[in-house]
Amino acid sequence: MRISSGFDAGNIIVKSIDSADAIELEIRIDNESHFYQWFHFRLTGAKGVGCTMRITNAGDSAYVAGWENYRAVASYDRGEWFRVDTEYKDGVLTISHAPEEDAVYYAYFAPYSMERHADLLAEAMTSPLVTLTALGQTLDGQDMDLLEIADGQGERLSIWFIARQHPGESMAEWWMEGFLERLLDQDDPVAKALLERCRFYVVPNMNPDGSRRGHLRTNAAGKNLNREWNDPSIEASPEVYLVRQAMADNGVDFHMDVHGDEALPYNFIAGFEGIQDVSERLLKLCGDFKQALKRHSPDFQTEHGYPLDEPNSADLRKCTDYTAHTFQCLAMTLEMPFKDNANMPDPRYGWSPERCRHLGRAVLASLADVVEDLRE
Repeated sequence: MRISSGFDAGNIIVKSIDSADAIELEIRIDNESHFYQWFHFRLTGAKGVGCTMRITNAGDSAYVAGWENYRAVASYDRGEWFRVDTEYKDGVLTISHAPEEDAVYYAYFAPYSMERHADLLAEAMTSPLVTLTALGQTLDGQDMDLLEIADGQGERLSIWFIARQHPGESMAEWWMEGFLERLLDQDDPVAKALLERCRFYVVPNMNPDGSRRGHLRTNAAGKNLNREWNDPSIEASPEVYLVRQAMADNGVDFHMDVHGDEALPYNFIAGFEGIQDVSERLLKLCGDFKQALKRHSPDFQTEHGYPLDEPNSADLRKCTDYTAHTFQCLAMTLEMPFKDNANMPDPRYGWSPERCRHLGRAVLASLADVVEDLRE
């Protein structure tokens, strides 16, 4: 038997393999950081053998509550990712599985590789609506890609969608697939109606370096990008620096930052209630958007989520608070689960790439319901 992780988004440290039922592993910490929780590795040579893999440092990971009722994903072909028996006890995460093939991959959530990211951009570029701009480079020398999507010239609302500030939240880029597929479908009446009024700016992956390195939460320099928005630097957080400059150049009338939440088994939206100059109009608009998304997707709910920020308690280091405050626009953070949607559970797949894609499509329909009210 052999376990390896020397590939895109791979992350595991092999401590020992004494037998199939005594495999000891650790998750590697994000570079220059204390964060870790993402894992992604391949097991070979164990076909038909019941394996017990113990991740022994799970108890000190970034979000220990994320292990409660959690099940790891596995795949033979890296296309279909299914859930396998997983238990968390006494600081150890134990994955139990008997592979049916010679090689099987395990991960925290279905990985979204930088190669697939390149394919996503290439597919988008086949549309005449799309312009691709490389805003600059990351610390590891990867491009920061911005898609501008518009049908014609003239005045348009500036609509921004970004995803995967935290690279281990790979569900955010799966979401982008469904979102872009619908937006670029020129036979879709919702997309056509939106493009008559809106110019879209889309960053499918805010953190290419962390994604390739197999990080949970940070970039190559160990920076949590969602704490860099008030004062980014080209030396430590070029990803935010470059995108923030593009926002300043083009304006923002609507903004969504797409994430995943380790602990909560629900899809929900976090808003901007704590910003100093919050307006009743924007608060109502945020509520209207949430209700629209509930109508368009039974996978979305508003009962469970983060506590509302107290008035004047906003953290402008965070993208949503910074954007809502700076541009006086409707801004929000969409969170999806690593586990399953407890309201609509799927025993085999849990929350999955396919369901992420469907939620991306539903968000476009919800935007269409409120687009008339984005400007006073």
